[in-house]
Amino acid sequence: MANLSASDDYFRFFGLDQQFQIDLSALDRAYLAVQREVHPDRHARGSDSEKRIAMQMAILSNTALQTLKNPITRGLYLCKLHGVDARLETNTAMPTAFLMKQMDWRESLDEHAEDLSSLEVLVEEVNQSKQETLTEVIQAIDGAKNYERAAELLRGLLFIDKFAIELDDAISALL
Repeated sequence: MANLSASDDYFRFFGLDQQFQIDLSALDRAYLAVQREVHPDRHARGSDSEKRIAMQMAILSNTALQTLKNPITRGLYLCKLHGVDARLETNTAMPTAFLMKQMDWRESLDEHAEDLSSLEVLVEEVNQSKQETLTEVIQAIDGAKNYERAAELLRGLLFIDKFAIELDDAISALL
C-alpha cells in the first residue's frame, strides 16, 4: 500500500527502500495501488477538497513514478535527498578520459555514418559503457553512500544517453 502522507520522499510514498537498485515491478504495483486509491471516479461524489487532494495525489504519483523508473532521474533524486545537487546546468566538467572517449565516439559516428555494421559495433561499445557506469552508480549510492561520486557518474550517464540517441538516429536514417 502506498504511503500517501510521504509526499516528501518518493520511495516512502511507494513503500520502497531508498536505494538505487529497486524492484521495478514493485514500483509498478505501488503506483497502480495509488492510482486505484486516487482515481477521479472514486472521488466523483466527494467534496471539492477531496477531489483536489485526489488529483494532487494522482499527479504526485505520476511524477514519482517517472522519477524512480528512470535510472538517471532516480539516481539524481537520491543524490538530492542526501543533500547533493548535481548542478547539471552549471557543472559540465568531466574527467579527461571520459571526454576523450566521447570525442572518439563522435569521430567514429562521423567517419562511419553510412556504415551500418560499424555503427552497430559502436552501439555495443556505448551500451557497454552505459552498463559499466550504471554498475559504478550502484556501488557509489547503494554501496559507498558516496552521493558526490554518484552525481559525477550520473552527469556522465546523461552524456552517454544523449550520444546513444544520436547514434540511434543515425542508424534509423540508414534503415
